[in-house]
Amino acid sequence: MTALPRDPSLKLILGSGSPRRLEILALAGISPTGVRAPDIDETPLPNEAPRDYVNRIAAAKAHAVSIAADEVVLCADTTVALGRRIMGKPADADEAAAFLTKLAGRRHKVITAVTVKRGTRLWQKDVQTTVALKQLSQDEINWYLATGDWKGKAGGYAIQGPASAFVTWINGSFHAVMGLPLPQSLGLLGAAGYPVTEAPL
Repeated sequence: MTALPRDPSLKLILGSGSPRRLEILALAGISPTGVRAPDIDETPLPNEAPRDYVNRIAAAKAHAVSIAADEVVLCADTTVALGRRIMGKPADADEAAAFLTKLAGRRHKVITAVTVKRGTRLWQKDVQTTVALKQLSQDEINWYLATGDWKGKAGGYAIQGPASAFVTWINGSFHAVMGLPLPQSLGLLGAAGYPVTEAPL
């Protein structure tokens, strides 16, 4: 979609309650004016592909956030995909253990979609990163579950937390795995007219 002229008066709203996304934006010197976390149904559709899923959810989040004329909102969604299987946020420790067991010793994709909304217009991009976890013993899985770090994390783990000890290889964007690919996010904000220093699309 066509980029809009930069508007220094625009205010940024982060449509997410994730502290990690705030931290990533701070790396670029960006501090949102406000945080408005939308509450939407994140249930995958029947036979929905992981990439389609995250783009749909990120857009739905943006649509769910009310903004003023002088505001832009940035929303994102991250999922872990093992083949066509979507591994969202585990409901409990048992499901987190099942996810880790399936991911151990294999490569999987982490897909993050970012959507920026200004007025009724949307700008969107997704980033796919391939991650490999080492083979995990039951003791290692139990240790990680005991940390509680799996809670609210797609695929049952966070790359920047204790589970970093399990990651043997990554091809793509570390920050996208955390939940927000920074260059692409800045590019979308710039396209929407938000005054960022750089806007690589």
